[in-house]
Amino acid sequence: MIEKRKDIVRKKRIYYNKEKKGLVGMKKKYQTLALLGVSTIAGLHLINNLFYSYAKSREILNKTENNYYDWRFGKIRYQKKGNGEPVLLIHDLDIGSSSFEFYKLADELAKTNEVYTIDLLGFGLSDKPSFTYTNFLYVQLVVDFIKNIIGKKTTLIATGETVSIGVMTCHTNPEMIKNLIFINPTNLSKFNQIPNRRSKIEKYFIETPIIGTFIYNVISRKESIVKTFKQKYYYDFENSKPEEVYAYLEAAHLNDYNSKFTYASFVGRYLNISIYHALKNIDHSIMILFGEDCDNWEIIRDNYLFCNSAIEAYSISETKKLPQLEKPEEVAEKCSIYLS
Repeated sequence: MIEKRKDIVRKKRIYYNKEKKGLVGMKKKYQTLALLGVSTIAGLHLINNLFYSYAKSREILNKTENNYYDWRFGKIRYQKKGNGEPVLLIHDLDIGSSSFEFYKLADELAKTNEVYTIDLLGFGLSDKPSFTYTNFLYVQLVVDFIKNIIGKKTTLIATGETVSIGVMTCHTNPEMIKNLIFINPTNLSKFNQIPNRRSKIEKYFIETPIIGTFIYNVISRKESIVKTFKQKYYYDFENSKPEEVYAYLEAAHLNDYNSKFTYASFVGRYLNISIYHALKNIDHSIMILFGEDCDNWEIIRDNYLFCNSAIEAYSISETKKLPQLEKPEEVAEKCSIYLS
């Protein structure tokens, strides 16, 4: 009987020791995983800071004289050149976009007009608050800028995605707009894409601290911007200047972690809005310029003309999405028809 009790006690001790060792082992594993996680996050944080330091090292965007408009949601950087009828240039919504894309065209137009270029909220040297950006937000910005800074009826020149901003500004405040000029506008069907479950998840993921920031920094690295210049912006990349690439790189990383929020809103489709009915009902003169080597530009042109047959469309040979960088003189010459 005593032997049986001793045997039971011995087995309990063995079981207890095994369980204790198992718990200790699991605890060590969790500690190792926690340490690995902390090290990974710290490493990503360091890499993110290196991205920002490298991207901003040349300070290209600050080499020009800048003015700032104290808007209700943040400071808006703008420049003013020339004299005459006012023109407002609105840059695209790509990663790294800013008023820099108009630095050549603005000089050409300033020979005959009063030219304004702005960095939209969340872009370039303007403030970059950490919230969701929408088309309506930018329409309000353009309206307030014309009212408070320009103060006169203005011709809008918009590119790519910001064509929707130009259309909706003119539709809601027609008395403020003189003419509309669009450069390589986004297809009308793209503007119809509204946020869905997948796009909302992508937006949320990009906005997450450290990991989302790291993903954004990888997407907006120098190699990606060079690839975009070669495949999308320039017909002949050899005609581009190194500072143009670095200007986009710098604009994409200014304000550090907040620089990703416009891209997150873009990915989430919060900047889209259907402009079909607004464009159809606009009575203003509208001209569209296309880069002849852009994909499907003729289809896009036909869609806009179907919506509003009064639109005049022209193509510029040997250019892609940014003819204002490749052939600013020719773009200015076309624009002069509506600016005189």
